[in-house]
Amino acid sequence: MELTVTTVLIAFAGVFLICFMKGAFGGGFSIVGIPLLSFVMDPVTAGGLLAPLFIAMDLFALRYWKPSTWSKPDLLLLLPGLLIGIAVGYLLFRVMDHRAVAIVMAVITLIFVGLWLIGGSEVKIRPRSSPKAAAAGFASGITTMVAHSGGPPLAMYLLPLGLTKEVYAGTTSLFFTVGNATKAVPWLLLVKPAGSVWIVMAICLLAIPAGVWLGWRLHGRLDQRQIYRACYALLVVTAVKLLWDGVSGYLA
Repeated sequence: MELTVTTVLIAFAGVFLICFMKGAFGGGFSIVGIPLLSFVMDPVTAGGLLAPLFIAMDLFALRYWKPSTWSKPDLLLLLPGLLIGIAVGYLLFRVMDHRAVAIVMAVITLIFVGLWLIGGSEVKIRPRSSPKAAAAGFASGITTMVAHSGGPPLAMYLLPLGLTKEVYAGTTSLFFTVGNATKAVPWLLLVKPAGSVWIVMAICLLAIPAGVWLGWRLHGRLDQRQIYRACYALLVVTAVKLLWDGVSGYLA
């Protein structure tokens, strides 16, 4: 990665957008900011840049998403699968076809959103399910390790539970705090960032406080229905991005 003013500004903007999403929705939609990074660095370098930054973002976000906003029963079901998924994702990172993973995840996400639209775009509360939670945590662990896109599997489990907007955001925030802290070391072992990446990383730290705070302010202004609709819309954006990454990778 070439260290230029353009590189720094675009990376800063990408990290700011990711922080904003964490403040507004608790986490899981970081892939929305990653396309900006792709203008100045390859995906693997971007992964190495973001791995430590995610930890800083998450720790700052916990100032707003306190324990009272965590759905502890769901986290107890989700976190074991997440940790196992990250371990499996690390082992498969070099041999797994990332393009196929992206396409499959995109199609499943679009089907999930499509079914929600067919159902009238309303949240129909469903009971908590241990098998579904374990599967969601595991799938999220693999996809967050492989492509920083662990949000869709988690959202597909949490959104139908009908949690309040604060509990939804707080639960996803803590979930990814654990996940990002766990995957940081494996990512750094796989990527081994160069000196220029560490410099950009240090500059991007300055984007975290304002980005998270502004996102949190937006969260406070949106009501329950708006938050849920925004989450479903972001799932579509995430799915389209994953689908593009997968298909364009094969075409290239």
